[in-house]
Amino acid sequence: MSALVDKLKALQAEAEAKLSGLSTTAETEAWFRDFLGRKGALTNALQGIGQMPTEERPLVGKVANEVKVALTAALEARQATIADAEMEAALSAEGIDVTLPGRPQNVGKIHPSNAALRDINAIFTQMGFQVYDAPEVETDEMNFELLNMPDGHPARDMWDTFYTTTPGVLLRTHTSPGQIHAMREYCPEPIRVVLPGKCFRYEDVTARSEMMFHQVEGLVVGPNITFSDLKGTVVAFANQMFGEGRKLRFRKSYFPFTEPSVEVDVDCVLCGGKGCRVCKYTGWLEIMGAGMVNPMVLANGGYDPAVFSGYAFGMGVERSAMLKLGVDDIRYFFSNDVRFLERVGA
Repeated sequence: MSALVDKLKALQAEAEAKLSGLSTTAETEAWFRDFLGRKGALTNALQGIGQMPTEERPLVGKVANEVKVALTAALEARQATIADAEMEAALSAEGIDVTLPGRPQNVGKIHPSNAALRDINAIFTQMGFQVYDAPEVETDEMNFELLNMPDGHPARDMWDTFYTTTPGVLLRTHTSPGQIHAMREYCPEPIRVVLPGKCFRYEDVTARSEMMFHQVEGLVVGPNITFSDLKGTVVAFANQMFGEGRKLRFRKSYFPFTEPSVEVDVDCVLCGGKGCRVCKYTGWLEIMGAGMVNPMVLANGGYDPAVFSGYAFGMGVERSAMLKLGVDDIRYFFSNDVRFLERVGA
């Protein structure tokens, strides 16, 4: 073997030893110039091949090509290792790996209370009702007096009220004051409206009650409106909201703004009428209070009770959602538990 071949083998060993100790991309670029570049060690070592005997040249050329291929492969492998290390260091410093595929966005769902509100509004709008927006902060006059509950009336004890620091101003305890707003706006025209929104009462929080909840008030005023109209509307609503064939019962009750008054129950969907803690083991769950609008309330709204009559109803949205979704505790709606929202959200 010629001396040049030995020189090429020694050059390869030297280059590989130096390459293994490199740790940056810049160092590998310098190594390439020193060993494989146009003026590098390998090129310089081959400059004497022209003075060699003709029979030795093929062997030297073959060895030179093998050395170049081996060093090129070693360089690429080392550069890849260094590039990975440098990328890892950069990502650790930045905290963001921009080369990773994008993370899928979590798509939110409609809150079950809002979904139930939309369902209720959709059912009543199909019946010709208009959705009417009334204020959540009311005066004592609108919340009580004009609904036939003057100061000192015992019916006020039915509502535990949040009063503000402004005298005579409170958070509405029910959506019924919206009746006065709607009647005064549209009088003397006949009206058919639903009034959805939040209500507030200072109550103990239980599986059936919360201090903040949603209600939907309904009001129909016109000539010759009867209790039969009310019953037909409620039955049609229950069949669409909870499914055809639901059992309903109308119980006589008392509300100062309706006369006569009833409470409407539906057979408990949660227990199938067998009795559970939500229905207080009766098999029935109240879904709304209702009745014919009290003549005094009609007059306070601007209508002549001798010409007009009407009916009204009010229902708890969460109570309806509990029935429809099979939820046994109203507190879940306001606990912000993502597991619950993912399970029942629309």
